[in-house]
Amino acid sequence: MTVTGPSRPARWRLSAKLLVASTLITIVGFSAVCVSVMVNMRHGEAELARQTSENLASSIDADISRNIELFDLSLRAVVTNLLSPEIKSVSRELRHLILFDHAATAQHFGAIQVFGPDGRLLIDASTLDPAPASAIDDEYFTIQRDNANLGLFISRPMMHRGAYSIVLSRRIVNADGSFAGVAAGAIRFSYFHELFGRLRMDPEDTITVMRNDGIVIMRTPFDPAAIGRDARANPATRRALAEPNGIATAVSGLDGIERQFVWRGGDKPLVVVVGKSWNSIYALWRTQAQRIAAVMALLIGFAVAGTLFLGSEMSRRARAEDSLEELAITDALTGLRNRRKFDQALELEWRRAERSGTPLALLMIDADDFKSYNDRFGHQAGDQALFALAGCIAVVARRPGDCAARYGGEEFALLLPGLNATAALQIAETICRSVAALNIEHAPLTVSVGVAALTPFNGLATTDLIAAADKALYAAKANGRNQARLAANAQIALVA
Repeated sequence: MTVTGPSRPARWRLSAKLLVASTLITIVGFSAVCVSVMVNMRHGEAELARQTSENLASSIDADISRNIELFDLSLRAVVTNLLSPEIKSVSRELRHLILFDHAATAQHFGAIQVFGPDGRLLIDASTLDPAPASAIDDEYFTIQRDNANLGLFISRPMMHRGAYSIVLSRRIVNADGSFAGVAAGAIRFSYFHELFGRLRMDPEDTITVMRNDGIVIMRTPFDPAAIGRDARANPATRRALAEPNGIATAVSGLDGIERQFVWRGGDKPLVVVVGKSWNSIYALWRTQAQRIAAVMALLIGFAVAGTLFLGSEMSRRARAEDSLEELAITDALTGLRNRRKFDQALELEWRRAERSGTPLALLMIDADDFKSYNDRFGHQAGDQALFALAGCIAVVARRPGDCAARYGGEEFALLLPGLNATAALQIAETICRSVAALNIEHAPLTVSVGVAALTPFNGLATTDLIAAADKALYAAKANGRNQARLAANAQIALVA
């Protein structure tokens, strides 16, 4: 036996599914938005780091370039004045004044010196009587001596006059173009320490000043092992030496940290490279992403918990409505469908049979002499007998569309969609035998069954089927009870 037709619990279950689906869609949507926001924030942090590094590199490059240019102008002035014929005829004091009148002076600049073609110190801007010294083996001297068109040369970091420095030098030539010596001066490392000391940097960030051949001049954080080292093994260094300005990501050969490198001055004697580690670039973003993820996790947890709670409540309500509906369509005594449900099922199956052109059978079942049985043995015994009778009817109503119902009092109805009169009569006779075989405590019980079957068509109604089954039931009663009779009307008995 089945309950036919749509029910409200089914709609509640559908609503629960929609609630779960909408919650999932909402969670996925908000998660996608948050991921998109965090990705954009990540790109924004990288872009901000790039701009900051570019500004820093440009500022440092401008400061270094300006000081080198000032010092180079002083060297140029010394070289030019030394070529003047009159310089040899003046006193040492006047020569000193002429040569170094325009020399750049600063805390971190060393005094300019002039060395002869044999490398011996001839003139020193810091004194009129320089102590004997020779630069014959120094890089800044030998490279100027061996390269006529070198121009300004910046040496490797070296000890010069008691201080770690870089030495700037220019070649001095005679009127006939022959080598006449070298003018040289130093920029002490204290300049770079002071320049970089004013900057606020993250622990893993670096600033490197290189010569245009890849030799490291200065690096901060200061690492003595890195000073004077050839950094051309790093791909970012090779790019920095080949391009005037640019940006690249590479792993440092000194500490193995991956950084974003930005450089300025690739076409100048000294190149400034600012390296910012990706850890420091994404540090703030990572903190914000963790906070957003934590908030999202809480909201998702709340949404899931709320959805589970509401789904549980909907399921509980659906079960309650199932129970209420079951009670509303079930006979309390026998457990079969009640008269209301039977009427609904009959209307539904009638329309279905009419559309499909299939037969519809109805059995009207009545307990024989039940009033006297009830009067003799009492209402409790009568109820027990009706319950047992209902069990015999329920056994044969096994198909999905079958509907067994208590029609009223001791009368029952069994609706059998799709069965013709012959099959329906066989089921009716089975019910009669089953009831007669019941082992009832007080006395045997029998039933009479009226059977009617037809294929619905225009001009017929459900009342015609009920009336035909009732007449067949009365015929069974009149014929001696404990039997099943088929409706005698030729029209009603017609089946497809």
